[in-house]
Amino acid sequence: MMAILVDPDTKVIVQGMTGRAGTFYTAQMIDYGTRVLGGVRPGKGGQRHLMLPVFDSARQARAETEANASIVFVPAERAAAAMIEAIEAELDVVVCVTERVPVHDMLKVRAALRGSKTKLVGPNSQGVLSPGSCKLGVMATVDAKKGPVGIVSRSASLTSEIVAQTTAAGMGQSTTIGIGGDPVHGIGFSDCLELFMADEDTKAVVLIGEIGGSDEEEAAEYLSRNKATKPVIALVAGRHAPPERRMGHAGAFQMFSRGDAAAKIERLREAGVIIAPDAQSVAPKLREALTEKVS
Repeated sequence: MMAILVDPDTKVIVQGMTGRAGTFYTAQMIDYGTRVLGGVRPGKGGQRHLMLPVFDSARQARAETEANASIVFVPAERAAAAMIEAIEAELDVVVCVTERVPVHDMLKVRAALRGSKTKLVGPNSQGVLSPGSCKLGVMATVDAKKGPVGIVSRSASLTSEIVAQTTAAGMGQSTTIGIGGDPVHGIGFSDCLELFMADEDTKAVVLIGEIGGSDEEEAAEYLSRNKATKPVIALVAGRHAPPERRMGHAGAFQMFSRGDAAAKIERLREAGVIIAPDAQSVAPKLREALTEKVS
């Protein structure tokens, strides 16, 4: 069974495991079957929490557990330091769910990523889910089912809706990734498209975008340079959002024509992406695209 970023063999440490959120979601991930091997909390090394060992640093945790992934439940003012610590520990995948990480802190994280082996997902991410094999995040799993559709999204609420729709339509998901809505973050749409195109279990991709930033435009540029070998369906939220106003808690912010939904949709359409005008249209367009591919 293939998946991208995480799979049944992913070995996880949790940075901030002993906190309230860390405790709650770590228990959920363990219950789902994720191989959580320990936690990190400076000053609590040598203790145990949720029957797992706690370490003082990500480097120590990796050395003791041979973990290859981390999830960060650390407050915004310390989240960047936790991410950098995980990058320097040479973990393959780091997911950060923390919201409101300062932009100038994320610039330091981005500098640490250069030349590293780490793929960072987030911050402000709901995580990565390979249904039935690994949950590295905070997303609900009740509607998730193994299937051929890869989902990459900037919107947590729309992700839940599309996961439920694809499952109800009898398709299911190969991997679902929340890249986060913050202006400076780790992997983006184009990175995930490249991974999905190489994944044998993914037969089509759903891209869920929103106003602000340039991730959708970068995805369109990637698809223009690299012809898609699988159907890509895009839903871009915020067509009626007013300019120069931040929408919600994420990085969604448009300046006149820059970052607005209409421009993003047009760029994606020009790159050969199938556009879903609303959330209810995603599953029918997926089914139609997959049927055409088989025929």
